[in-house]
Amino acid sequence: MRRDESSTAVRSKQAKQFDWAMDKFNSSVRRTGRITKTLLLHIFHDICRTGYPSGNQALLLLRSCGALLPEVPPANRSELAHHIWEKLQELGAQYDVSHYNALLKVYLQNEFKFSPMDFLAKMQAANILPNRVTYQRLIAAYCRNGDIDGASAILGFMKSKDLPITEAVFNSLITGHACAGDIESAKNILTVMRNAGIEPGPDTYVSLLEAYAQNGDMENVKAVYCSLMDRDIMQVIFTLVKAGHHQHAPEMVERLRHERGYIPDAMNMCLSLITHGHEDTAFHMLKSFPTLQMDNVSQDPLNLGNFFLRHCVTMETPLEKIGQYCKVLQEANLHTSPLTFALSCALETRKTSMSIEMMKMLKDQKMPVRPHFFWPLLTPHVKDKNTTNPFFLCVSPHPEETAFFLYNLIESLPKREAQAQEEKLRKYFSQLREQVQALDHLATSPFELNLQRALELKQQHEEEMTVPSYAILINLCCLHDNAEEALNLKREMSRKDSSMALDTSKYIALVRTLSKNGKVEEAVDILKEMKEKDVVLGDTHVISLFHIFNSMRSNGGPDAIRRLQNTIFTLGLAKPTTSLCSPLITAYLDSNDLPGALDAAMECQKLYKQLPRIHDIVVALVEQGDTEKLQKVMDFVSQERGEMRMLYDLFFAFLQTGRYREARKIIEMEPLEQMVEITAKLFDCDRDEMYSYILRLCKDTNDWQKAEATWTKMQEENMIPREKTLHLLADILRNNGQEVPFKVPEVQLRLRYRPLLLKLFCNTAVPADAYELLKDIDKSGVSLNPATYDQVIRALLAVGEMEDAMVVKDINVYGYLFTKVKPLLHFPDALLSLKSVLESNRVPSHLAVRRLLQALSSQGNLASIQEVENLMKELSTPLNLSPMLFINNTALAQIHNGDVDSAVEMIESIYTNPNSRSGSISYVFRKVLENGNDEAFDKLSAMAERLANHFACYRPALDIFLELLDMDKVDDAKFMLAVIFTHLHDYCPSFCLQLGKVKNLVTLIPDFVGKEVLYSYLMKYLDKDLESAKALYEQMQKEGVEVDELSLKRLASLYCQAGETVPFIEPPVSV
Repeated sequence: MRRDESSTAVRSKQAKQFDWAMDKFNSSVRRTGRITKTLLLHIFHDICRTGYPSGNQALLLLRSCGALLPEVPPANRSELAHHIWEKLQELGAQYDVSHYNALLKVYLQNEFKFSPMDFLAKMQAANILPNRVTYQRLIAAYCRNGDIDGASAILGFMKSKDLPITEAVFNSLITGHACAGDIESAKNILTVMRNAGIEPGPDTYVSLLEAYAQNGDMENVKAVYCSLMDRDIMQVIFTLVKAGHHQHAPEMVERLRHERGYIPDAMNMCLSLITHGHEDTAFHMLKSFPTLQMDNVSQDPLNLGNFFLRHCVTMETPLEKIGQYCKVLQEANLHTSPLTFALSCALETRKTSMSIEMMKMLKDQKMPVRPHFFWPLLTPHVKDKNTTNPFFLCVSPHPEETAFFLYNLIESLPKREAQAQEEKLRKYFSQLREQVQALDHLATSPFELNLQRALELKQQHEEEMTVPSYAILINLCCLHDNAEEALNLKREMSRKDSSMALDTSKYIALVRTLSKNGKVEEAVDILKEMKEKDVVLGDTHVISLFHIFNSMRSNGGPDAIRRLQNTIFTLGLAKPTTSLCSPLITAYLDSNDLPGALDAAMECQKLYKQLPRIHDIVVALVEQGDTEKLQKVMDFVSQERGEMRMLYDLFFAFLQTGRYREARKIIEMEPLEQMVEITAKLFDCDRDEMYSYILRLCKDTNDWQKAEATWTKMQEENMIPREKTLHLLADILRNNGQEVPFKVPEVQLRLRYRPLLLKLFCNTAVPADAYELLKDIDKSGVSLNPATYDQVIRALLAVGEMEDAMVVKDINVYGYLFTKVKPLLHFPDALLSLKSVLESNRVPSHLAVRRLLQALSSQGNLASIQEVENLMKELSTPLNLSPMLFINNTALAQIHNGDVDSAVEMIESIYTNPNSRSGSISYVFRKVLENGNDEAFDKLSAMAERLANHFACYRPALDIFLELLDMDKVDDAKFMLAVIFTHLHDYCPSFCLQLGKVKNLVTLIPDFVGKEVLYSYLMKYLDKDLESAKALYEQMQKEGVEVDELSLKRLASLYCQAGETVPFIEPPVSV
């Protein structure tokens, strides 16, 4: 009996687990078009750990073993698919025809050789009936080998069963004839299709193009070539290269149009080419990437090709080639340090010989070889206690240039002359030191953000001013919104050295300040200078342009936005996108100028092929009932984007405005099916959601035949339906007396609603029903959150049911003891309680794990912390605990044991790892400060300063600064302020969450640039103190700080609550 209950509990958690796996899977596929082998194996092991793999989970894993793993060689992918198939079968997974179809698809994608007839026999032995999709894929398998006779035999099976011959079958036959060397028969298939009443679609033409590509017949490729999507053209390129016709690939690459979703598709194409040993073609594709669209993880505009270099290292591409690729990337300004990045990849993957050779290449190129490069190579030997084969690569340190110059200057002088010139040399060195100090003062003064003082220093040291000093001052003027002074300094700098350029961020800041202050023409001049000096804009800078345009809506208007937009697009500084075009339309919509917005949108479409905010325009016209303009915009959209796009725009506009009857007339079955079909290759499209719309309509119309055809189509597309979609399909078929062709997931849907029923019973004074339901839930092995048990206990006590309340308490006793008591008592007992909770298929709360770890760290129990971390990793349903939870408590345990250096080393290694997404360590600083451990705090502070100054990593320093502010240690906080000041504004919203912090910050930095932000938070916290709010308002007016609308509304509300008259115009309520 208990085993059945445990089984039910695991199965009930399986639905959550699959949802988690599906979300991770979909997130990866929709974001990048691929998944990693690591993620796949992680999901696979989690599913195996439960021991109850569902059919849908098996389908998810099998589908992932094909083209979604471009970084894995095809043979390895097929081997992995077989391993998953056999392992899940051992664990009791029940396979249906959809699983066999998924395996067939994997075979085709991996070019795995197998016998189609043996496959059919295997299905027959398993008592699985093949369907149309099965036969289609078996035909494709025969055709891939040029076996037309075998394909004809399967075709005979289909005809005998009255199965429709679809476009996919004809496409396979084109491939089959081409592989058999009969290109004329392949070409004639199009005529056969038309005679059969099937019009060839894009996939048919792709098959024909691939047939020509296999023979390198570019003349026929050009003759047949039609308007295809980038993804289809990539298929043709891949076929050309695999067939050995590399010389024709560049010509096809030029035909790529860089559509939406191009980057992830092209990245996957490059990865597949590298995996198959065609790195040169992959590199040619890489160079064609539109750099402004790159999704740079590091937000550095010049790191194009990281994924390419990483995979080249993984596949052990010859070093000579990698070195050549790095050289080309750097010379073309597409990557700042490609060889260093390639070295980091080799170090990560522990490729010792490759790493050493790359270090030698760095040295040959006069680039520094850093000591920390050797750390990943040395640590494995230390861990393995391998002292027999230590290796060291000795690299002489770079001489310090200034010391080298001075030493040689004195050394080269004759002894008498050196003595004679001693006074002059001393005076000269003294002057050098004074000038350096003066320039240092000038460079550090902006950290105080005192613009007036910085300008005074500039006047005093006019002759010593350098271009970097001007750049600092210009940026400071932009921070203070001083457009006039920034422009003057920029002109001065150009007069001093017209060849020098600012960095991109400072140029963008200057454009922002000028446009904000109405100097649009001057901003245009700066943009022209950026083009002349080949300044490259990255993704972050393009986003900044969007914000600049948006800020001009109120103070510049549509004309000013259009002027800047046209300049940027004409100069080619940024590629026209919907985001960059939308502020112009927004400016018109803000002023209720619908005709202007419509004309501007149409202008953007004609000039830049972008149609920004057309949905908002259509909605506004529908609301106004302006049928004439609505017809105009619909005609335009239909002409430019097609009738289907026009219908969808109108459909969603009707939905948003509540005109459901009109919307229903548009979106009937046929258009809905068309929409699902045309979005099949659309990047970032949730296919399950699209098909569920058709199934919902099938349920409304009770059309089981259409639902069954939809299920076949879903298999044809090789998509994985969610469990709710399978339940919907099963309901349609069962309601019409049809057999369900798959195993319906055994998820007890009632369990999802039981917590809601419990709450309902407790709130409606029927705790007896809640008690019975809770016992039922406990028998099924499902655990609830502690608040639910608490609610039932309170309801039972309220009606005097003491005994029943004690039973409920006993049900949750493990959770209660583990959460509240055990961490405070004996640690072995606490760990045993945790293990008992996990063994009983319950999941501990975040609070319980956090308290246990805190208690363990306070005792320095490192082994137990590691054990808890391992237990959490093995959870079938992840708790999504932050990795920093374990890192922070491990560091505190090490500090408690007196091993501060190990704690510092561990934390520093995390923050210096480029692939680590490190979080906050403020908890460590807080505990160290609370415990008064000055030695540990000094070492941690030194580490934070080192990370900020050497690695531009400001998070630890910021954490210390905020903890010191929290504890009112304002004087101590001043020392950390100089380290983080330039980045303080970026973190402002994160620390303005407490009144004390805001007040301390205002006291500490009277001239803080983001003072309007700080004051708005102060106003928020003074929501019950009218007198203090009045004083703050007066102070803001005195200092000339602009009061935002939200602060004015808050202050007005305080006046109204006190019955006083509001002394200013209250902002209107925004809807």
